[in-house]
Amino acid sequence: MRTSSARAYGDPEALIPRAPLRRSVAKPFVLVNYKIYRESTGRRALDLTRALASAAAGARADVAVAVQAADIRLVAGATPLPVWAQHADGAKPGVGTGAALAEALAEAGARGSLVNHAERKLTLAEIATAVARLKEAGLASVVCTSDPATTAAAAALEPGWVAFEPPELIGGDVSVTTADPAIVRASVEAAKRVAPDVPVLCGAGVKTGEDLRAALALGCDGVLLASGIVKAADPAKALAGLLSGLS
Repeated sequence: MRTSSARAYGDPEALIPRAPLRRSVAKPFVLVNYKIYRESTGRRALDLTRALASAAAGARADVAVAVQAADIRLVAGATPLPVWAQHADGAKPGVGTGAALAEALAEAGARGSLVNHAERKLTLAEIATAVARLKEAGLASVVCTSDPATTAAAAALEPGWVAFEPPELIGGDVSVTTADPAIVRASVEAAKRVAPDVPVLCGAGVKTGEDLRAALALGCDGVLLASGIVKAADPAKALAGLLSGLS
């Protein structure tokens, strides 16, 4: 496992179409998943992102948001934070009604997409195809996983990132870094054995600056979170609190 001084973090600002899919930079990656909460839908998604952008200004992290497909163009065109999709299919242009086409996501302004979130599971073959299609469209990918074995399998596909999230802790009040730090470390090690250059995120219950510090100490390159920010009484304050873990 790499030490913190040698850790390679993802840089979502670099992830524009036809840009390199990964870079080694000195910042962790914080990806806020908006899911389909009322608080993060439509105009509320735009207002929320503007508030988070203010909180993230000058932070020692690269912060991005994953919004609903219908909101990508609205949010990406009016805020400084990089915008990601929540799902991408492996379909190519042509027939495939209802599919989330990688090229369409890119044209709408997305920098990348989540793949295989616990709430949008795919087979390994589907994951591989989606990651490949995102690369073809010049987009990055964060492949979500649930245990060390699936983390290793995902890392072998060489996505932009892998994100380990135990499903039973998603949306809960206890961070995975507290509930089971050993499995976080094991997932990082599993990924690095297969693909040393693929950064690893962790998520599920992550909310606080201490949670972020713990994730980095366990070898992660950042965090993926949702309700801890989006459902907070003051999302901007919640994000600022999370980012305080880097000070």
